[in-house]
Amino acid sequence: MDYFSESIKKAIRTVPDWPKPGVSFRDITTVLQDKTAFRKLIDAFVHRYHGQHIDAVAAVDARGFIIGSALAYELNASLVLVRKKGKLPFDTLVEDYELEYGTASVELHKDAFKRGDKVVLVDDLIATGGTMLAATRLIRRIGAEIVEVAAMIDLPDLGGSRKLQEDGLQVYTVCSFEGE
Repeated sequence: MDYFSESIKKAIRTVPDWPKPGVSFRDITTVLQDKTAFRKLIDAFVHRYHGQHIDAVAAVDARGFIIGSALAYELNASLVLVRKKGKLPFDTLVEDYELEYGTASVELHKDAFKRGDKVVLVDDLIATGGTMLAATRLIRRIGAEIVEVAAMIDLPDLGGSRKLQEDGLQVYTVCSFEGE
């Protein structure tokens, strides 16, 4: 892990037993409140994608919007919002995905991308991968090319990054909490 990744990881607050006993919640608000850590975080993404001619950054509702908006601005790319069902006002595509106890849905405007657009999909963390996989299916249905799926945090013990890779996606995370 490099200096930037380590300093960002140290800035993430871990809240034990939240939202339920046995869960260690990774709170990113402490990174956002620390101007140096937040700058390092955005810079890590910008340096990774600079020069790759990214057309759009697709950001997952809602914490992905924070990273995605800053990244899209720095890359001179469009920002596309992947929202929870019922939040977008125009014609949408909807994708359902499995949760631990039930299902959820994400949606995307049908005109969010042009066929062949190069897209980076971002969120704050990758846990089980369900939301990110659903978002990738939406992006692919429109005909855009997913350059990479990216997040600040990977929780590899939950298997999400592995599922994304098994689906043929490149995955980038700034830091991970493995076995922690």
